[in-house]
Amino acid sequence: MAIVSLILVGLVAVEHIYILYLEMFAWTQPRTMKSFGLTPEFAQQSKSLAANQGLYNGFLAAGLIWGLVHPDAEFGLQIQLFFVLCVVVAAIYGGLTAKRSILFIQGGPAIVALVALLIHMFV
Repeated sequence: MAIVSLILVGLVAVEHIYILYLEMFAWTQPRTMKSFGLTPEFAQQSKSLAANQGLYNGFLAAGLIWGLVHPDAEFGLQIQLFFVLCVVVAAIYGGLTAKRSILFIQGGPAIVALVALLIHMFV
């Protein structure tokens, strides 16, 4: 289960790097606006807020990667667990307050990674 949890946590990190890209650098691009259901006017008005949110998603990715590469494997698992839980909480909040699909797109992979981590740590 160790390899599975590493791969899943890595995928959650990559997903958040992609979200960082969308929110910080591609927010006003047609494909991004379509994905987020934005009008061009709203995308332009919310560009700086989206970039700030993208930065936070980058911090989540950085924390996950830190946990993956930490030289102390046991402490690395604890770091991964903390940041995966942060992603799950962010997904729940986003799903309840912004767009329900966030719960599945952002939360789904994180919940699967969380289960794999817990199995790896306690079984």
